Amino acid sequence: MTSKQRAYLRSLANKLEPIVHAGKGGVSDAMIKQADDALTAREIIKGKALETAPASAREIAEQIAAAVNAEVVHVIGRTFVLFRQNEKESQIKLPR
Repeated sequence: MTSKQRAYLRSLANKLEPIVHAGKGGVSDAMIKQADDALTAREIIKGKALETAPASAREIAEQIAAAVNAEVVHVIGRTFVLFRQNEKESQIKLPR
């Protein structure tokens, strides 16, 4: 993914609310299922690592991304953005 594509995805994620929250339980199977379903529907999601999370936001984002075959767009503070493009019906057109 190029820096131009990352910047474009960051701009799209700017207005999103976090829908995946990692708390003291860390990354669970239910959270991975929720992230997978959301990525299938939206292609881009925002998540948040709460203060009680056992790992950093980057570690949590990378765990979820590896489990659902997505890419970590960026991590700022406790917030992270994940992206996975749909092969069949892509709604987001990335710049070249």
